[in-house]
Amino acid sequence: MVKIVIDPGHEGVENNLDPGAVANGLKEAALTLRIAKYIYDMLNEYEGVQVRLTRTGNQRLTLSQRAKMANDWGADVFISTHINAGKGTGFESYIYNGGVSSQTVALQNVLHNEILAAMRQFGNITDRGKKRANYAVLRETKMPAVLTENLFIDSNDAKLLKNEAFLKAVGEAHARGIAKFLGLPQKSTPSQPQQKSSDGKLYRVQVGAFSDRKNAERLAEELKKKGYPAIIV
Repeated sequence: MVKIVIDPGHEGVENNLDPGAVANGLKEAALTLRIAKYIYDMLNEYEGVQVRLTRTGNQRLTLSQRAKMANDWGADVFISTHINAGKGTGFESYIYNGGVSSQTVALQNVLHNEILAAMRQFGNITDRGKKRANYAVLRETKMPAVLTENLFIDSNDAKLLKNEAFLKAVGEAHARGIAKFLGLPQKSTPSQPQQKSSDGKLYRVQVGAFSDRKNAERLAEELKKKGYPAIIV
């Protein structure tokens, strides 16, 4: 079972918690949580995955506590979502600027490209690049970890950040990128046992097709356990 931790940046919007950047009627902590929940929801559409959020609402949480949560759980991937500030524009992603594994670089590459492609369905989004930094959640986590900066809260980017369809697309792009990196198969609804039609013919329903045989075998076993005939061809 693959374990994934999604970390909504900052703490919240109540009781003197850290809201992150604030501008244009928006608060970073609220936006990062919404994106994280879209990631969570879509990841649960894949097989063989467990997903946790470092926070599910307004919660005081240090950077080291977030990393420790992932480390103690034995997570395979850690993603931290953020919104930029500084009156710039566009999307960028970060990994630790110290020694990182090739898997970390691969995760950043897949995620960055997937998210940017989704954003560009809404307009001409600037690619600010794949970067490295000494951020605590990247430095202290023991698994491949990426931090994403999803547009700027204090520029014209805010128009998109107020669009729920955009936030959903960004969240789902994170999930697709993670799934691609891990090679996760999507859950499939088992087909009904074949039945004869009125003309006496039999019709088969294909459930899925996979480039990785292990994923095909995993789905076939699941179908058999549920009483459905399954063969790999």
